[in-house]
Amino acid sequence: MPGNEDNAPRVNNEITSAQVLLVDENGVKVGITNTIEAIRMAQEQSLDLVEVAPMAQPPVCRIMDYGKYRYQLQKKEKDARKKQKVQALKEIKMRPKIDDHDFDFKTKAVKTFLESGHRVKVSVFFRGREMSFLDRGEEVLNRVIAECESVGKCESKPMMEGRYMRVLLTPQAAGSSQSPKQPAQPKGE
Repeated sequence: MPGNEDNAPRVNNEITSAQVLLVDENGVKVGITNTIEAIRMAQEQSLDLVEVAPMAQPPVCRIMDYGKYRYQLQKKEKDARKKQKVQALKEIKMRPKIDDHDFDFKTKAVKTFLESGHRVKVSVFFRGREMSFLDRGEEVLNRVIAECESVGKCESKPMMEGRYMRVLLTPQAAGSSQSPKQPAQPKGE
């Protein structure tokens, strides 16, 4: 079990130093001890001597249950991976002469993606003579940005990339999503 990995700490007889700074299983510093004596003390308690700071002079070693220690490290790594949120980049394509119903449908999809924590690239594709009417594509993208400002924010203004005009929307932080505030009504008038 010990020594399987390159970065794994040295355990028991793998420790090469003649003397070590010993810390017992309760975290109490014992002091500088002969390595053979430290290994014997660990074995008396049915535990392992683990080198925790090999670069120190003398190296720091701790008496602990190495198997349990490795298990707890693996468990922490697994929990950290579980809590990690994978953020994908979704893309929605539109046209400059998009119909209202299609616009609403695609905007609803953009909002859904933003609410679930994904970044969304909204693209408007221009064909042929449509390239001379870039302002229509920009209007479409500005409408999308305005519709989605409650759940996401725009990274930059719409930009041309070849025949595509694109904008990137990112979800708002969980704590900053605010509902639009109603204007205060005057009381008693």
